Amino acid sequence: MNVPVPNNLEAFWMPFTANRQFKKAPRLLASASGMYYTTVEGRKLLDAAAGLWCVNAGHGRREIVDAVANQVGELDYAPAFQMGHPKAFELAARLTSMMPKPLDHVFFTNSGSESVETALKIALAYQRARGKGTKTRLIGRERGYHGVNFGGISVGGIPTNRKFFGSLLTGVDHIRHTHDIERNAYSRGQPEYGVEFADELERIIYLHDASNIAAVIVEPMSGSTGVLVPPKGYLERLRAICTKHDILLIFDEVITGFGRLGTPFAVDYFGVVPDMVATAKGITNGVIPMGGVFCSSEIYDAFMTGPEHAIELFHGYTYSAHPVACAASMATLDIYANEGLLTRGPELAQYFEDALHSLKGLPHVIDIRNIGLVGAIELRPIEGEPTKRAFAAFLSAYEKGVMMRTTGDIIALSPPLIVSKAEIDTLVSVIADVLKTLP
Repeated sequence: MNVPVPNNLEAFWMPFTANRQFKKAPRLLASASGMYYTTVEGRKLLDAAAGLWCVNAGHGRREIVDAVANQVGELDYAPAFQMGHPKAFELAARLTSMMPKPLDHVFFTNSGSESVETALKIALAYQRARGKGTKTRLIGRERGYHGVNFGGISVGGIPTNRKFFGSLLTGVDHIRHTHDIERNAYSRGQPEYGVEFADELERIIYLHDASNIAAVIVEPMSGSTGVLVPPKGYLERLRAICTKHDILLIFDEVITGFGRLGTPFAVDYFGVVPDMVATAKGITNGVIPMGGVFCSSEIYDAFMTGPEHAIELFHGYTYSAHPVACAASMATLDIYANEGLLTRGPELAQYFEDALHSLKGLPHVIDIRNIGLVGAIELRPIEGEPTKRAFAAFLSAYEKGVMMRTTGDIIALSPPLIVSKAEIDTLVSVIADVLKTLP
């Protein structure tokens, strides 16, 4: 392979990256196919992170490539304001048919961050549209990740994502996270302990009064903070509390959507239906930026009042329902359906679980947790140097042919849903070798 390598890396300010470290020893990817990336040097890397939680059907899928190429030639762009194109409506119908009732409308965005922002704005506007304009407060959760826009980092609960950006949105509060390593270390699937953490929402409601709270937003499973699996009964209790107090419940399924847990969405896995669901990532297999917010007819219909010629919701994006993204998504949905990928999780989940938990007892490991085809290995941090041990593991695994994800001192694994048992063995074997050599 003869891939030209840039000789000047300085101009690109890289996101969520240690720029100075990277530019001294860059890790550049040249191509990808199936379960593997290829670097510019020609080395193969087993993708243990589905890119960034998004390449659920594996890399280089010809069906998506052809759909995108054909769409660019047929209709490269169409405005979504006061205009439309057929694929947007076809895709919306297909997606909403995958959701449980009453989630039967979808608003298209271009990323998970935009999906969260959209859901929060719809929640606030909905409360006003139905005559409850005092309901303006938003409740998030500690350690939650909801993208990087101001609304998302305001309801999010990861300190480093928040601390540099001022006062953020006002009128936001947080319930505590669900991580309880003392009682739930090495849980397989949903932890036994922690349902009572949901009751903190009652305390916040008592503090602010339900008449002032618009919505609660949580990830069903907190992914980017390190795979925090909800305790048994926790999501059910949140749903009951929100229903009791007439507060909207929003699930951020940007990571859990499209098969990650072994069901199409987390709402299916846990059997808990929120009022809105924010999605992105796997909606196009990561090929074209796209996202969507699902909501009920009750929410949608609350806006469908007044003169028919008037705009009902003053919100949207230049690239909402972009025709190329719609084509990529429909090709992706075809692959998911034809290969049964959205429900493949149970076929491999036990094997994946056993392989991960075989790492228990290796140096520095203090917890292992998993659900569906996602897992985490939590490491004891180096005293005074948090994140350094896991980052060293990331670099070592890269040199040994595995690309994984780390967050804090946690190794997070979410391979494409096409992963084989042999590939699970490979990535776990490499991680074991890495852990044995970490300082």
